[in-house]
Amino acid sequence: MIVEERMRIYINSLDPGNTEFLENLEKDALSSGVPIIRREMQSFIKVLLAVKKPKRILEVGTAVGFSTLLMCEYGLPDLEITTIENYEKRIPVAKENFLRAGRNGQITLLEGDAGQILKELEGKYDLIFMDAAKGQYIHWLEDVIRLLAPEGILLSDNVLQEGELIESHYLVERRNRTIYKRMREYLYTLKHDKRLMTSILPLGDGAALSIKMPLDPMTMDKEEI
Repeated sequence: MIVEERMRIYINSLDPGNTEFLENLEKDALSSGVPIIRREMQSFIKVLLAVKKPKRILEVGTAVGFSTLLMCEYGLPDLEITTIENYEKRIPVAKENFLRAGRNGQITLLEGDAGQILKELEGKYDLIFMDAAKGQYIHWLEDVIRLLAPEGILLSDNVLQEGELIESHYLVERRNRTIYKRMREYLYTLKHDKRLMTSILPLGDGAALSIKMPLDPMTMDKEEI
């Protein structure tokens, strides 16, 4: 646990909630054991959308489409979201949820391995939301930075592994050590990559908020200008 449980419950008790459709979708997902973004992350994303006002969003990890639809609901009316999902059983559920919400016209769902899809994508995104296989974040980072617009935001969810990242390597269960190592490498890279400015937040299960630094014309290659 990153934040003391009583404090988390109190903060979430102040939240006014979402639309009826999203509330029902959240209940259905949780009752089916489908992981979705926590209440505190939902609130954070709503504020981020209001401040940044992104027009193009890339989401890595659709699940049943809850976070996708949350961003559609609380983003700009003309917001476009591209979302990637690899788990075959959840893809038809997400598609049905997009259709029921009347948002399928705003959403492009790409099916398959995120690592391969990210390499093939072109264009720039104002906001990229990472919420998929945590051990792969570090492998996807270069393509994510390439796809991020200057001054665009990268939001990475679930980066602190319930606080396990601060434990000694030897205290981490053997089956979790690969993710532990890769996530520590990911966070270190986010904080030290000069193309990004990053804040790591004890929000939910940990979040990293990164902004891509604006291009400096004095240091740009001719191809970049």
